[in-house]
Amino acid sequence: MTAKQDAPRLSDLMPWSVAPLRLGRSWVMGPDPAALRARWNALVAAEDAAVRERLFRPSRARTLHSAVGQLPGQATPTGRLARADGPCPEPVRVLHGPFDRQWLLPDQRLIDAARPELWRVADGRQLFAVECGQLPQVPGPAVVCSALLPDGRSPAGRPGRIRPLYRRPGGCEPNLAPGLSGLLARRLDRPVEPVHVLAWIVAAAHHSPDGCTVPLTADPAVWDSGVALGERLLWLQTHGGYSPGGGAGERPRMPGGRRPYVRAALPARGLPDTIGYDPEDEALLLGGGRISPVPPGAWEFHAGGVRVLEEWFAQRTGGGAETEPPEPGSLAALRPTSWPQEWTSELLELITVLALLAELAPRGEELRQRTADGPAIGRVELRAAGIVPAPAAARRPASVLDHHEEGPEGQFVLL
Repeated sequence: MTAKQDAPRLSDLMPWSVAPLRLGRSWVMGPDPAALRARWNALVAAEDAAVRERLFRPSRARTLHSAVGQLPGQATPTGRLARADGPCPEPVRVLHGPFDRQWLLPDQRLIDAARPELWRVADGRQLFAVECGQLPQVPGPAVVCSALLPDGRSPAGRPGRIRPLYRRPGGCEPNLAPGLSGLLARRLDRPVEPVHVLAWIVAAAHHSPDGCTVPLTADPAVWDSGVALGERLLWLQTHGGYSPGGGAGERPRMPGGRRPYVRAALPARGLPDTIGYDPEDEALLLGGGRISPVPPGAWEFHAGGVRVLEEWFAQRTGGGAETEPPEPGSLAALRPTSWPQEWTSELLELITVLALLAELAPRGEELRQRTADGPAIGRVELRAAGIVPAPAAARRPASVLDHHEEGPEGQFVLL
C-alpha cells in the first residue's frame, strides 16, 4: 500500500457529517436581505389561496399546510403558511457555496430540508468544515471553513458534506474520531486541540478519487507548520470570525498600498451586466465600474469548479451556475434593480480574502510535499489504534437536551 492509499479520509477524522441544505425554492435565500423581506411580504399579502400557492412553489416536502417546528435558535411562528400574515422572519447570514456570504429566511416552513441538527450546534464557538466539489483539471481547495452556517452547495460538481467541529453547542464534544487527538499528541509530543486538527485539515486536505483525503504527518516540525498555515487559512476563510488564541479577530486587510478601491463608480441605476479583468492594470471591471488593484491571484481563484468572483457577480446580476433566471411574477424575481452600496463593500472584502488566500498557495504546496516526503500516520496505524473506523455513535448527531424548541402549531418538543 502506498502512502497516498494509506492516507486517512476526511470522514475518518471528522465522522459526523450532514448533507447540504435543500431549499426547495430559491426565493428564500439571496444576497440582499431587503429583497427577502419583500418576497415574504408579497407571499403573506396574497389572500387568494391559489395565488399564494403559486408564489410559494410547493414541493413534496413543503406545502402551505405543512406542520413543522421552529429551527433551533430561531423565534419564527409555527402556524400553517396558508394563514400566515405576520412580519417577515429576520434574515440570517449564511455561507452559500464556498465563499458567497448571503442571507436566508430561517423558517423551516419555507425550506424542504433545513438540517436542524446544524442549527442546533451553530453558535459563536462553532466552525463548519465544508467539502468542496471538484471538476477535473479545475483548481480549488478541497475543504473550506465557515463560522456562518453553510448551505454546503457547490457551484459546479458534486456537493460535499458539512462537518461541524463540535457536536454540541458551546464548543463541547469535538467532532473528531475518538482517540485521534490523544494519538496525535503522543506521536507529535505536544498538545493537540480540536481546532489544531481542523487547521491541519484545511491546510493539508486534497481531492482524490476516493473523496477528500487528509494525509497526517508524524513530523512535529511539519505539523507545527501545517497548523500555523491552517490557522491563517481559517482566519481568512471566516473573514476574521476565527483567530488563533480564540475569539474573533480583525477582518482581513491588504497592506496599505495594495488595498483595492473603487476607481470608477458603478452605475447609479441598474445593474452592471458584465464582469471582466484587465491584467495590465490589475483592475476588475463591472460594467462601467472599475476596482483596483485586484491581484491576478484573486481573479483566478477557483472553488467548487468555478471562478469565485465571476460566480459571486452572477449570483447578484443574473443567476449563478446553479440557478436559472427567475420567472416574471415569481417571488425570486423580486430583487434589487440597482447595485447596493453594501455589495461594493462585500466585494472589496472578498477580493482581499481571495488575494491573501492566493498568496498562501505556495506554502500549501510546500506543506503537502513535506508531508509526502516525511513520516506519516496512516489508516493502518489508526485502525490498529482502534480509531478507524469510528463507532456508529460518533457518526450520528449528539442529543441536545438543554433547551426547548417550538414544534408545529406552538407545541414544544423535547430533543
